[in-house]
Amino acid sequence: MFPSLSVERDGAIATVILNNPERMNAMNLAMWQGLIDAMQQLSADETVRCVVLRGAGERAFSAGADIEEFPRTRRDKAAARAYGEVTHRAMQAVAESRHPTLAVIHGACIGGGLELASMCDMRICGASSRFGAPINRLGLVMSYGELGGLVALAGRAVALEIVLEGRVFGAEEAQAKGLVNRVVADADVDTEGAAAARRIAQGAPLVARWHKRFVQRLGEARPLTDAELEEAYDCFDTEDFRIGYHAFLAKERPVFVGR
Repeated sequence: MFPSLSVERDGAIATVILNNPERMNAMNLAMWQGLIDAMQQLSADETVRCVVLRGAGERAFSAGADIEEFPRTRRDKAAARAYGEVTHRAMQAVAESRHPTLAVIHGACIGGGLELASMCDMRICGASSRFGAPINRLGLVMSYGELGGLVALAGRAVALEIVLEGRVFGAEEAQAKGLVNRVVADADVDTEGAAAARRIAQGAPLVARWHKRFVQRLGEARPLTDAELEEAYDCFDTEDFRIGYHAFLAKERPVFVGR
């Protein structure tokens, strides 16, 4: 469907697979562009309730950018700027998804892979997963668009530690730094990821979108307006609210309709 990407559907759950396993799912320019297209199409699809992002196979979520194409895509400042515009749009397409996003991480999550995972709403990884951004060894700067998600996720001190040292570290340390929500046994990554995606997809989709927007807004310094505070009560006029509390009282599982 997209260059070096595949999109699979299981009901309301869409899985975007970074499909370059021979190179540990390293991201080339075509993959970044394909990710923009895939995420924009899924975001516009009202039948989607959760988007899972993962790498093909179990060696890597993504080992980062495909360095072998740098002589063509990042040979000088002008080329790098054009490349960076694409990667920034891809990061934003993930961050701005209307639907909840979940990164399911096997193996290496390095450089651009870590940047990409940091844009998702949640991250689940295996116990042997590895994280880091050793770009200081390439003489390469992580741009504002690439660094923003990492700073928002883990904070200034951790983000600086990652880019200044360029050290690769394990899953337990990644969780302690706030980079992942959950660490499970390697054999359980897919099972736990699928279970988390189902729990997300079974929730009220309008509520998920409100929560995503509210959390993002709370990260901004400007005070909340009266209209924004009022929006927190809009859910009480939705059909999903009526479905939810009726199901609770009847001790049944709610089936939300997104209205």
